[in-house]
Amino acid sequence: MTYDLSMFGIDPWWLVIAKSVAIFAFLVVTTLLVILAERKVLAWMQMRVGPNRVGPLGLLQSLADGVKLALKEGITPKGVDRPVYVLAPVIAVVAAIMAFAVIPFGPVVSVFGNQTPLQLTDLPVAVLYVLAVASIGVYGIVLAGWSSGSTYPLLGGLRSTAQVISYEIAMALSFATVFLLAGTMSTSGIVAEQSGTWFIFLLLPSFLIYAVSMVGETNRAPFDLPEAEGELVGGFHTEYSSLRFAMFFLAEYINMVTVSALATTLFLGGWHAPWPVNLWDGANSGWWPVLWFTIKVWGFLFVFIWLRATLPRLRYDQFMNLGWKILIPAALVWVMAVATARAFLGDGSDARAIALSVAGVVIAVVFLFSIRNTLRAAGKQDGEPDTAVDSEPFHAAAGGFPVPPLPNQVTAPAKETSDA
Repeated sequence: MTYDLSMFGIDPWWLVIAKSVAIFAFLVVTTLLVILAERKVLAWMQMRVGPNRVGPLGLLQSLADGVKLALKEGITPKGVDRPVYVLAPVIAVVAAIMAFAVIPFGPVVSVFGNQTPLQLTDLPVAVLYVLAVASIGVYGIVLAGWSSGSTYPLLGGLRSTAQVISYEIAMALSFATVFLLAGTMSTSGIVAEQSGTWFIFLLLPSFLIYAVSMVGETNRAPFDLPEAEGELVGGFHTEYSSLRFAMFFLAEYINMVTVSALATTLFLGGWHAPWPVNLWDGANSGWWPVLWFTIKVWGFLFVFIWLRATLPRLRYDQFMNLGWKILIPAALVWVMAVATARAFLGDGSDARAIALSVAGVVIAVVFLFSIRNTLRAAGKQDGEPDTAVDSEPFHAAAGGFPVPPLPNQVTAPAKETSDA
């Protein structure tokens, strides 16, 4: 199925600039609001006060933090690879912003007499463009860790690389089912296909797989292993300060907005109004769809905050097992199921919709139970000796350098030292 993309690429130059500035302003303002909302919501969930000093009710706290970072001294460590060290945060921010170019905010509207879609541009392979740009963004993290000339940033950069490789495979497979159902990779075409039924109801396993993958992709808790302060001090940005650190901070939150907007576009009908608002004839016309789109995006951002307040950080082996042993196999099975339904039940038939809905619920339940059982089994193994492997106590510093025990090893008690 081919969608008409003739509305894109014909805007006057001033309108293209206006759209670009509007997207940039939306991302920066949303980042400031998300940081404030995160601190407020975390304080509320943990029965603390939260920001309440700067501005009325603490509303200017994010702005004050930004000014503080800008005025701090930028320290460059002695052993860094300076050109790469300076370029790394720029790559991270630019890639995060560029991914938003193909996200549709709304339908065609009139701007000073010019009919234009509320979207900067669209491509026949727009979703693949988002994946490609997101993959470039990880270069900023990897290069930051490598160029810092320090052990912990390097380990953080390597962890981030492993996360992207693991979780972008599952993410891409969840996209494949959307392409099969919509018949297009264009973001505006995918939104148009959801004018009736949203894909979250027909592709529930894809939505769940993407929801887990997008948290891992953005290095957010409980998957914030590249910057785990308990293990890696600060991870890939340990040696950064002032505006360079702020750029990594900005890139992380813009990536949160981008993956949330992409989830809205692919599974929640994009800018289409939810029920029962869609019963109003004007709900999906004019500038109203921008409001529905923003509300959906903020729903995902709240989940990001909720996860950070609720779940502890996973161990790295648990994180890799989740990606390679659960997400990717489940995504492969679901892709085959959707392809089979499309081949045998036709396009747009009620039988296909019913079959996908029922099969999706079944696979989603199995998927969630698999995650639960895997994490519980990994937790039960902690501190329990595996007699089939080794029942001897584990001495952390036996090799001259302290290392953590494996999940099935018992740590030997530390020797007591005498004051004498």
